[in-house]
Amino acid sequence: MQQFQAFKFELRPDGQQERQMRRFAGSCRFVFNKALALQKERYEQGEKKLGYAGLCKLLTEWRNGPETPWLAKAPTHPLQQTLKDLERAYANFFAKRADFPRFKKKGQSDSFRYPDPKQIKLDQSNSRIFLPKLGWVRYRNSRKVVGEVRNVTVSLSGRRWHVSIQTRQEIEDPRHPARSIVGMDMGVACFAALSSGEIIAPAHALKKRQRQLARAQRAMSRKVKFSNNWKKAKARIQRIHTRIGHARRDFLHKTSTAISQNHAVVVIEDLQVRNMSKSAAGTVDLPGRNVRAKSGLNRSILDQGWAEFRRQLEYKQTWRGGMVIAVNPRNTSRMCPACGHVDKANRKTQARFKCVACGHTAHADVNAANNVLAAGHAVMACGGDVRPRPHLGVGTAAPMKQEPTEATQIASAN
Repeated sequence: MQQFQAFKFELRPDGQQERQMRRFAGSCRFVFNKALALQKERYEQGEKKLGYAGLCKLLTEWRNGPETPWLAKAPTHPLQQTLKDLERAYANFFAKRADFPRFKKKGQSDSFRYPDPKQIKLDQSNSRIFLPKLGWVRYRNSRKVVGEVRNVTVSLSGRRWHVSIQTRQEIEDPRHPARSIVGMDMGVACFAALSSGEIIAPAHALKKRQRQLARAQRAMSRKVKFSNNWKKAKARIQRIHTRIGHARRDFLHKTSTAISQNHAVVVIEDLQVRNMSKSAAGTVDLPGRNVRAKSGLNRSILDQGWAEFRRQLEYKQTWRGGMVIAVNPRNTSRMCPACGHVDKANRKTQARFKCVACGHTAHADVNAANNVLAAGHAVMACGGDVRPRPHLGVGTAAPMKQEPTEATQIASAN
């Protein structure tokens, strides 16, 4: 079987290489925006959308034209990959997986990708990598890259450049060392509660730095826009956001790794985070209620990183030969596992559950995790009604009888 894995390192470019990387990222951003503007113009005129091949022909004209000759100084393949990204964004929009493509802004997600492994050379012993039109670039070698290099992505995060090396390797069919199954209830007051009784406290990466971030944002608002002091204040805000992201990812990786190592099957709730974190502001004609409270709840939900945690848990279980099952979250926090009575009055407080019918008491979140586990057993035995994850690709068909649902799998080489 084939396993794809990415290894991310911080680059250590010299001044000339850093300037070149900024130019390449700017060229990719320009091509994306120009192609998107062209597609929108054709749509307004009633013409058919250009495909990837048609956009590549126009890219050749742009590179050789008198208006944008500087595009010829950027490598061709990253520019073509930008057009592929636009094509994929359109496909996601028409499939209702994402919003309509938006124009890119300078300083936001600056990156470019080299898709041809023949043009890439990796020298791990000397901690350097060869990239077209950049030459040998040093990087902070923190772990060994295993597998065959497939593509490389260079990205800017804060004020630091990183390289992500995707590899492919053949592995034997994995077999998870554990044999246990656990249910998990996600929350805000506690990040997760397991059916085994374990409570995982949240990291609150944004909440811990919220005052510091607000202070830096107020300082930036008092600066003259685009002045040197304004740029310094903006860089300070970017550093805070970078620290927040690093703290959140570190917590999610450690937590997902620990759970994946100890349990062969993990049952989670199929939470629709986008719907849960929608704004309650409403419109001018129909204003919302409790907007301030809902805004704080949305911030807390997004601060937990539930979607990223699920993504990490899925691929880590896949690599270990385990399984992730997502079940319908309806009434998992209101149902009594002893008698099956469902009532919102069962949950007395955030942490206390007491059934009004039979008097069963338990920790509210652990009780919900037990209900999630029971739903997972039902899905594994008889199938269930769970929405498939479209990004998984393999093994995501709707569940049928005697088939577990939402089981992540490794793509077979055949």
